[in-house]
Amino acid sequence: MDRGEKAAAVAELNRSFSEVGVVVVTRNLGMTVAQSTVLRNRMREAGATYKVSKNKLARIALDGTDYLSLGDMLTGPVGLASSVDPVAAAKVVVEFAKGNDKFEIVGGAMGSTALDLAGVQALATLPSLDELHAKIIGLLVAPATKLATIAQAPAAQLARVLSAYADKDAEKVEEAA
Repeated sequence: MDRGEKAAAVAELNRSFSEVGVVVVTRNLGMTVAQSTVLRNRMREAGATYKVSKNKLARIALDGTDYLSLGDMLTGPVGLASSVDPVAAAKVVVEFAKGNDKFEIVGGAMGSTALDLAGVQALATLPSLDELHAKIIGLLVAPATKLATIAQAPAAQLARVLSAYADKDAEKVEEAA
């Protein structure tokens, strides 16, 4: 990797650190290419990214971002999982680590808040932003739906009463004829 490629890699990592909501540091202890591909595909599906970078370049890219606390975690063969949604990357990494003994979660950070393994696992149990948005919309729509049902109920009852009277009157007319 020449100097220009290194500068481009640092700039890309720095831009990424500035845009994401969470970064999870993982250690890859002999993962195969197929396993790495599966992990990257799961990350992409969740709206997250997974990058393997040289530790020195990643440390340089951390300058000027909220993720300076990650510098101490960058030792050995590490990968960086990140996402704008603070929960997405953590969920995928924790789920992948359960089925792969060559993959280890080192820690992470949400902005300037450093996370250890337990913190990343706790973050993975939270609902994602999309799930929270859906719950909020459901809570906002529920009262309107109930109101419409309640307002419609008396009209429906009135219609049934009027229909019953009409049926009763129709029976009287038929009996008289």
